[in-house]
Amino acid sequence: MKNTLIISGTPSLIDAQTLDEEGPELELRPLAFGAEHHGLRLDRALSDLVPEFSRNYLQQLIALGGVSVNGKVIEKASFKVKVADIGQIELRPTPQSQAFKAESLPLDLVYQDEHLLVINKPAGMVVHPAPGNWSGTLMNRLLGFDAQAFNLPRAGIVHRLDKDTSGLMVVARTRAVMDALVQAISAREVKRQYLALAHRAWLGAKLRHVDAAVGRDPVNRLRMAVVDLTLQTGKAAQTDFECLSSGAAGCLVKCSLHTGRTHQIRVHMASIGHPLLADVTYGGALAAGMQRQALHATRLAFVHPVTLQALAFLAPPPSDLAQAIECWGLKYNLATF
Repeated sequence: MKNTLIISGTPSLIDAQTLDEEGPELELRPLAFGAEHHGLRLDRALSDLVPEFSRNYLQQLIALGGVSVNGKVIEKASFKVKVADIGQIELRPTPQSQAFKAESLPLDLVYQDEHLLVINKPAGMVVHPAPGNWSGTLMNRLLGFDAQAFNLPRAGIVHRLDKDTSGLMVVARTRAVMDALVQAISAREVKRQYLALAHRAWLGAKLRHVDAAVGRDPVNRLRMAVVDLTLQTGKAAQTDFECLSSGAAGCLVKCSLHTGRTHQIRVHMASIGHPLLADVTYGGALAAGMQRQALHATRLAFVHPVTLQALAFLAPPPSDLAQAIECWGLKYNLATF
């Protein structure tokens, strides 16, 4: 198996090709049901094929006669589809569906082939459209970059980074590769390492393993927290931390994920007394010029699902984080990743 290491340097911005941004008031979209849809209820299958609409809204469209399968109007959401069925759905725009438009916005591509993309996401970019962020997201950009992304759930996105976390992400370009990457992430075969700048000097052992479940904060539902699974709902979470450099103000830490829970690194770092710089949600304070949580996805490694080539990618921290690290007199070597 050949190993390839790719280091992201000066961003290479690739502008997406503009698709029709206005769109018709009514859109007639063809449907093609695959093997993964065989035997599913119509509304459930549509949720996969038309992910920009809620399942409830799709059920309403079905009841109104807006969906046909094999030339016949189907008005029951419980109708079971079969592999190779074809059909059509009449879509009316909603704020959510309008968010799933192609946008001619740049992507910082570290790697690309016909099967997948590796992207260096800047801080401030939302991954999926959501209330308050219906445009300008990574999904919008992917749809603009490659029209084939419309055929994939979530435009091929298989994992996410928080809005204000920068760094590397892998995106599938085919359904087979998407399924393979999802399975690899679930099997912990996709290796993800982050660079974090945190408050307070690091004390004790250089290496630290944190095994603490993460769930919704019972006091503040907008946050996550370390939880006791015997008392609250949550999911097991494990993170390895390695102190790379430490000073009076704080420490620079390499974080290796074993699981991928929401806000996992931020929660685990705060739980051991080292909230991330500028991460006000979890106790961090603005300092050293940082205006967003000081977290960057530096290394991403996985086996290519098609070529079986072992790939590894490195992305140096962006300027705001690099300047903050320098401001605090901390040092690191990218080669340690």
